[in-house]
Amino acid sequence: MATACALGAVLLLAGSCSNGDSGSSDATNDPGDETSAGGTVGDGDSTGGERPVVLNGQGNHLDAYSLGDGQGDEAVATAESQRVITSDAEDPAGGTDINAQICVFESGGKRMMITGEDTGQPDPPAGWGIFELDGDRVGELSATQVAKLTPTYQQADADKPENYGCAVLDDGRILTTDIGDQVEGANGQLIIWFPPFDGHSEGDIAYCKLDVEVPGAQSILVTGPEQFLVAAVRGGIYSYSGPLPTGDTPADGCDSIDATGRPLATDTVRSVLVEPGANGLATPAGLAPAPEGGFYASSVFSGVINAYDGDGTFRRTVLAPPEGEVIGEAPYSTGTPLGLVTDSVGNLWYADIGLVIDEEGVGPGNNTGTVRVIRFDGAEASPPAVVAEGLAFPDGLGTFTP
Repeated sequence: MATACALGAVLLLAGSCSNGDSGSSDATNDPGDETSAGGTVGDGDSTGGERPVVLNGQGNHLDAYSLGDGQGDEAVATAESQRVITSDAEDPAGGTDINAQICVFESGGKRMMITGEDTGQPDPPAGWGIFELDGDRVGELSATQVAKLTPTYQQADADKPENYGCAVLDDGRILTTDIGDQVEGANGQLIIWFPPFDGHSEGDIAYCKLDVEVPGAQSILVTGPEQFLVAAVRGGIYSYSGPLPTGDTPADGCDSIDATGRPLATDTVRSVLVEPGANGLATPAGLAPAPEGGFYASSVFSGVINAYDGDGTFRRTVLAPPEGEVIGEAPYSTGTPLGLVTDSVGNLWYADIGLVIDEEGVGPGNNTGTVRVIRFDGAEASPPAVVAEGLAFPDGLGTFTP
């Protein structure tokens, strides 16, 4: 059954369905238990050290996965999993509602993580939580929230914004996107935040808005100094370039204010790198770096993942549904990819949000989501392997290798 958060096809494609009242999950693959499914993947540990860890938000929980020993089916069959953060609905005393893209970075010798956090929204409002992430292996991970980024929002229903994208620049500045109105219009936001990140409420942490007219802002991918990409479901893949503000005042490059009265920069350059529609990329959503250079991009509604050169030139289709297959009461057999991440051994993981179409409309089905992984032999992509299934709107991914 399609979830109530999806009011139509475009809405589903833009939204992560991460409202604060969606914290419970009846997912059959609870990462509290070690479970997996078959497929073909790369080595579980070809780094000569620790295995890559992949993080996923689903059902407002944070789950972690790593492939096991061996290759192919054996690596998936022995995959490890852990619930790192439990949702507020399942743990009212200490739970936290997690969603959206996940970014892991180093700061002050500590491993940190930023991701969507909307526990109790609209009071407090949704935003992005910053967490200290401890542990090096799945089964030993823990996360402690140390800050929250909360901006003002542009969309009409500002009580329930959809936070999504994140990225961290080399100097510690953080980029975020929120989706804005999910069916039409262009009022998603791109924001840059300035360290130190030591506050928990709106107003404690300085920020400057770089763009308040993004038509369905989703993932962010940093491509160079002062340069990055943003996927916009109704606009394509945008390329942004600086100079970027270094603070929230005119002297720092943040020279204006937006309609909500908050700092806004007007000098950030935006251009369309990839138009939506061509080569099956109907609704750009996920972004991840390709090991050979360039990037991957996903499209939920068409079930496609494409590879592109750095200048936006189409390279090849990595994933597409079988010919003639359509979404109905069940998703595509290959899934509906939203979030993407490339691990340190070159595997491409995707969060399949489990899109279905039924009498209630278009949206993630009842625990129809999966997390899957694709490996490559040169340019040849393996069939996707299901690492976790029975998930509730898995939308974003992140990764690190100890």
